[in-house]
Amino acid sequence: MKKAVSLFSGAGGMDIGFEAAGIKPILCVEIDPACCETLRLNMPNTDIWEADVSSISGAEILERIGLKKGELDVLYGGPPCQSFSLAGNRGGLNDERGKLVFEFVRLVHELSPKAFVMENVKGMANWGKGEVIDKIEIEFSNPPISSKKFGNYKVQHQVLNALDFGVSQSRERIFVVGNRLGKSVEFPDPSYGIEGMPFRTVRDAIGTLPPADLPSKTALRVSGTIKDRITNHGY
Repeated sequence: MKKAVSLFSGAGGMDIGFEAAGIKPILCVEIDPACCETLRLNMPNTDIWEADVSSISGAEILERIGLKKGELDVLYGGPPCQSFSLAGNRGGLNDERGKLVFEFVRLVHELSPKAFVMENVKGMANWGKGEVIDKIEIEFSNPPISSKKFGNYKVQHQVLNALDFGVSQSRERIFVVGNRLGKSVEFPDPSYGIEGMPFRTVRDAIGTLPPADLPSKTALRVSGTIKDRITNHGY
């Protein structure tokens, strides 16, 4: 079984995908208490570390999981996306949340996993006319002297749309992947929206569910605040 660590785990979306691919994380790092509660419920055999990624070191992670630098197979995660999202104010690297992508880079170099995957919104690819993604790839490709003995990372990125892979939603995300094994990654070709395999609709996904209950008072209250979300929270 491959050994993996998940950063910025949220409620476990990427973890579900990796587990479906045969890679289960031995550690998830997430700052949000509610998300950690969800992770502990759904992943009872995984160590859930409720912590700020920017406040922990690679050495602390290695001690916690009982591995040495260079032994981890995969590091993956999705740093906060609000500063790059088209639905937000797009503060990018001028937003403290946007700078957290470089905490992911830092931990890649401090852990030296064999491979990594970082996911974010499509807006990261074009923010500042490509400034961010170019800088990220350069940072990944140039490890500090202390990590050079493990080799440099071959880094690639591509924007993929979940709609092309059977999800009933147009959801574009950029995936930045790297490995120090010198291998090129072949990103998948669309398996839906092609001849003989039309896109899945919302009806395909949820059409067989029973009628929904009326919304609760809490749901009605929260829905009334959505229009102010960009002003109050930046997304």
